[in-house]
Amino acid sequence: MTRDQVGILLPLPIAAPFDYRVPVGMTLAAGDWVEVPFGPRQMRGVVWRGPGETARAPGAAPTGTIDPEKLKSVAHHFGIPPLSMATRRFVDWVANYTLSPPGSVLRMVMRAGDGLSTPRAIPAVQRVTPAPSAIRMTPKREQVLAACGAAPMAIKTLSEKSGASAAVIRGLVTAGALTPVSLDPDAPFTPPDLARSGKDLSSAQAGAVAEIAERLSPTAPGQDDLAPKPILIDGVTGSGKTEVYLEAARLALANDPAAQVLILLPEIGLTLPFLNRIEARFGAAPAAWHSDIPAAARRRVWRRVLDGQVRLVVGARSALFLPFQNLQMIIVDEEHDPAYKQEDGVIYHGRDMAVARGSLDRIPIVLASATPALETMVNALDDRYYRLTLTQRFGAATLPTIDLIDLRETPPSISNGNQHQDKTSSPTRQPSWIAPPLADAISETLVRHEQTLLFLNRRGYAPLTICRKCGHRMMAPDSDTCLVEHRFENRLICHHTGYSISKPKACPQCNAIDSLAACGPGVERIADEVRRRWPHAHTEILSSDRTQGAGTAKALLEAMRAGEIDILVATQAAAKGHNFPGLTLVGVIDADMGLSGGDLRAAERTYQLLAQVAGRAGRADKPGRALIQTHQPAAPVLQALIDGDRDRFLAIEAEGRMAMLFPPFGRLAAILLRGKNENQVRTAAQNLRQAAPRTDGIEIWGPAPAPLYRLNGEVRMRMLVRARRDLNLQAYLRDWTGALKMPGAVRRTIDIDPYSFM
Repeated sequence: MTRDQVGILLPLPIAAPFDYRVPVGMTLAAGDWVEVPFGPRQMRGVVWRGPGETARAPGAAPTGTIDPEKLKSVAHHFGIPPLSMATRRFVDWVANYTLSPPGSVLRMVMRAGDGLSTPRAIPAVQRVTPAPSAIRMTPKREQVLAACGAAPMAIKTLSEKSGASAAVIRGLVTAGALTPVSLDPDAPFTPPDLARSGKDLSSAQAGAVAEIAERLSPTAPGQDDLAPKPILIDGVTGSGKTEVYLEAARLALANDPAAQVLILLPEIGLTLPFLNRIEARFGAAPAAWHSDIPAAARRRVWRRVLDGQVRLVVGARSALFLPFQNLQMIIVDEEHDPAYKQEDGVIYHGRDMAVARGSLDRIPIVLASATPALETMVNALDDRYYRLTLTQRFGAATLPTIDLIDLRETPPSISNGNQHQDKTSSPTRQPSWIAPPLADAISETLVRHEQTLLFLNRRGYAPLTICRKCGHRMMAPDSDTCLVEHRFENRLICHHTGYSISKPKACPQCNAIDSLAACGPGVERIADEVRRRWPHAHTEILSSDRTQGAGTAKALLEAMRAGEIDILVATQAAAKGHNFPGLTLVGVIDADMGLSGGDLRAAERTYQLLAQVAGRAGRADKPGRALIQTHQPAAPVLQALIDGDRDRFLAIEAEGRMAMLFPPFGRLAAILLRGKNENQVRTAAQNLRQAAPRTDGIEIWGPAPAPLYRLNGEVRMRMLVRARRDLNLQAYLRDWTGALKMPGAVRRTIDIDPYSFM
C-alpha cells in the first residue's frame, strides 16, 4: 500500500477493508472515522490500515495491487477521537474467533453511528449577574428570572419551568438580563465520586476486596507483560458479591484518572434497580447501554465513551463493543447466565469475549456468580482463574431451606373457586397447578404479612392451544412451533417467530365453536389460580411480555421491594439480581421443564436457575424457604439443590462432559443450513458433509433435521462438530466451509461454542 492509500473497514458483512486514496491536504491514521463513496451512496467507516500499513487480520485480502489512480478518494474525515487500537484489535479477534466478517463486528461498534456527526446545539440562556438596574420588570419576567438559576438552561426547559413564552425570554435577552449560550445535547456524565464511602463490608467481603486490590497492583505476581488472571467471585446468593466488585471498580478508576470500567449484566431487567444502586454508591449515575434506551440517549453514551468522558458503563452484552478509549476493567455479573449468548448476527458469548478482551488488553476481568458456569469453575480449579469465595450471607440473613414436593404423592387437585367462596353458590371447577403443601405455605406466609414468589419459566397463559373436537393444534404458519395463548391480550403468539393472531372463536380445522382449549400453564394461568384462591392478596405478574418498557418493570420491582405486592408470579426475569426484603417463600411450579432440554447444559441450567430463584427468599432478617414441585425428586440436580452440594453436582457434570469430550474438555461448533427449498437445503447439507476433511481429533455429527425443522417458512438442517481442545477448530472450519460455495437460496450459519441446539 502506498503512502497516499488507506484501508477502510465498512460496517458491512465484508471480509477485509477496501482501499481508498487519501486526497491532498487530508491526513489520516489508523482508527480515524471517515466517510467514503461506496457504490451509489456514501458510507461511514474506520481507517483500518493507515498509509503504508499492511493487512493485520487473518485471511485479509492483499492490498496495494490496484492502480492508485483508479481508487476512489475519502470524502470526509470526522474530527472526533479515533477508534482505539485496543478496540480495533478486539474487532479483528472476535471476527477471527466467530468466523464472522470484520465489517459485521465493526457494525456492532457503530450502533450509534449518528454519534460521528456533531449534533445541533440546544439554544439556551444564562442569567447575568448582577442584573441590569434599569430593566423593566413584569410578572412573567420575574417568573423567568426566578426559574433560571446560575447554570445555563435550555430556552425550551426554561419556558416550561417558568410558564412564560419564548418571546418573554428573548425580551430578557434583549434587555441584558439573560445572555444567550448553547448547550451540547449530549451532556457530559457526572464523574463517579471515588472518595464516597460504600456500605460497611463484612470481614469476608473486606478480605475479597483486599485480594482483588493485590491483583490490581502493577507489582502483583505474574503481572509484568502477561494478562492478569480473571478473578471469579464465587459467593452464595445474598453474600454481597456486588459490593465487592463495586469496590474493585472504584480501585480500578482510582488507579488511573482516565480509566473506564464496564459492568456487564445479562438482561435489561437487571439494570433497572442496579443503576440506582450504582448512583447511590458513587453519587453519580453511570452510563446505561442496552437495547431499550432511546436513540438520543444511545448517541450520548456512545459519544461520551468515545471521547473518554464516561468512566463507568453498565450494560448488556453489546456494551462490550462500545468504542472505549481506556478500558481498564470489565466486570461480568451473573457470568453463568445464558443471556450472554448472542444467537443471531455475529454469534458470540459476552462472558467469553470479555475474558478474551481482558487477555488482549492485559486488563483485569472480574466474574461474579452464585452458580458459576462449569467452564468457569474448571478454569478456577485449574488455576487459570483466581477464585474468591463468599460462603455466608451478609449480616443476619441466612440461606433459605429448600424442600421438594413430590407431585406423584401430593398432586394439585381441581380447584373449586377461591377458598372463601360462598357455600350457597355453585363452585367453578378449575384445574390447579399448586400442590397442597405449597398452597398451605402460601396461606401461612400471607398470615405473617410476608411475600411469596411463584416461579414458572413460561410466558403467557398456556403453551399449547388444542381443539377439543378434532385435536387440531394451533401452530405458527410454516413453522413447527406452537402458538402460546396470552389471555391478557386475547392473542396466540409464537415466541420463536413473532407471529401473532387474535384467538379465533372457532377451530380453523373443523370450525367447531368455542372448542379451543388451553393446555398447560404459563404465568398468566398461575396468576389466575392465585387470584381465585387468595382473592384478597395483591398479585402481580413479572415477565418480559407483561412489562413492556423500562418504566413498567421498574415500577413493579419497586412495588415488590416496598412490600406492596403479596404474591409475585414470575418467569426468570425475577430469578436473579433482585433483593426483596419481605420475600420469605419461593414456590417453583414445575422444576422438570429444564430437565427435558435435550442439550449438554440442561441439568446445569436447571440447577443454576432454581438455585438463583430459591436464593431470592430470606435475604433480610427473616428466614426464607423454597418449595420445589417435581415429578422427578430423585434427579441428581434436585438432590444437589436440597443438599446444598453444588460442587458435587458440578463434579458429576464435569465427569459426564469429560467422558464425551464436551466443553470445557473439548470444543464444539454447530453448522446450520436453512432455506425455503427443502431439496436444496438437504442436498447442500449432504454436499457439505461429504466435503469435510478427515482430521484426527475432529468428529462430525449429522446432517440431521433441526429439532425446530420448519421455522418461518424455512427448513433447517444441523451438523455438530466436536474437536479436541488442542486443535484449531476455526482453521479447520474455515478451510472446510470456504472450499464449498453454498447455493444462493441456502444460508449457512456457524456457531462456535453453541448454547442452543434447536
